[in-house]
Amino acid sequence: MPTIKDVAREAGVSIATVSYVLNNKPDAVSEETRQEVWKAVKRIGYTPNVTARNLRSSQSRLIGYAWHQVPADQVNPVLDQFTYFLAHYAEEAGYHILTFAQSPENPLPVYDELSRSGRVDAFVISGTNWGDKRIGFLQERAIPFVSFGRADPGWDFDWVDVDGASGTRQAVDYLVSLGHRRIAFAGWDEGSLAGTHRLAGYTEGLAAAGLPLLPQWIFRGYQNELSGSAALKQYLSLPEDERPTAVVTVSDLVAIGVKNSAEQLGLEIGSDLSIIGFDDSPFSQYLNPPLTTINQPVKQIAQIIIRILEEQLIKSGQPRDFVHELVAPKLIIRSSCGTPLTQRNI
Repeated sequence: MPTIKDVAREAGVSIATVSYVLNNKPDAVSEETRQEVWKAVKRIGYTPNVTARNLRSSQSRLIGYAWHQVPADQVNPVLDQFTYFLAHYAEEAGYHILTFAQSPENPLPVYDELSRSGRVDAFVISGTNWGDKRIGFLQERAIPFVSFGRADPGWDFDWVDVDGASGTRQAVDYLVSLGHRRIAFAGWDEGSLAGTHRLAGYTEGLAAAGLPLLPQWIFRGYQNELSGSAALKQYLSLPEDERPTAVVTVSDLVAIGVKNSAEQLGLEIGSDLSIIGFDDSPFSQYLNPPLTTINQPVKQIAQIIIRILEEQLIKSGQPRDFVHELVAPKLIIRSSCGTPLTQRNI
């Protein structure tokens, strides 16, 4: 079985340096050396005595993350991918992710128990919204955490988020470039913080293009296929000269609802009606036609979050500035969008 001496020999450093790295004492070694030591650990298959190391450092080397619950009529591939990459980058940094279930109605007891028992060093939270109880609790207890998502303005904490407004703005700009002038938005209810950001990008895009915004072009629903279907019904109830030729949706699942209902009515996607989703779910490329959508950079976000957590744990008790980082998503162009028929007839 490999020993710490073997790691030192493999990395070309002293035993003391290896010890500093394994016990998370970054001030004693450079970042380059730290990375080399961890690479050597992986190459030779060294397994530290975790129990002894944790007792010495008073750290569990575990980061808590609540596994998300998805209703039966929904999918959330974004958080599935995020969970994987979070675990990946945590392990690169010498940590592991401890997943747990939280009650949607009362999530605080499990955070309290895990932090009081010392089973985790920090938390990552996701699915944030207005007045998120978890944020206030973790701040009050001075428990290290980073959020994938924002909360109320004025709440200062470390967060990383997808720039949802940028995503829907890209979608509108692209549709405008194709010649669309009547562009609708199928979103989530007013209680959704992420939905509010995405709606803002839509309205900004129309304003920048000098296009009108009819209130009836905005549909507020939920994260399910039925909402997309209801949105299309609302749009088709409008006079013909007010009906949207394109729809930007808040998610791929809602986009599928719009698409399915449109096709059932004999509309051709990409010709009679252009549709853009949000998430770039794996299934979006296999639809017929493939769905134009917004890709969320969850891999990059997970990497940034672990980097921020490392800094928090290293500088525990020391003054530091909070990190607020918006990561721009990317428009993925496929076949669900095209030039509007009205434009082709000109």
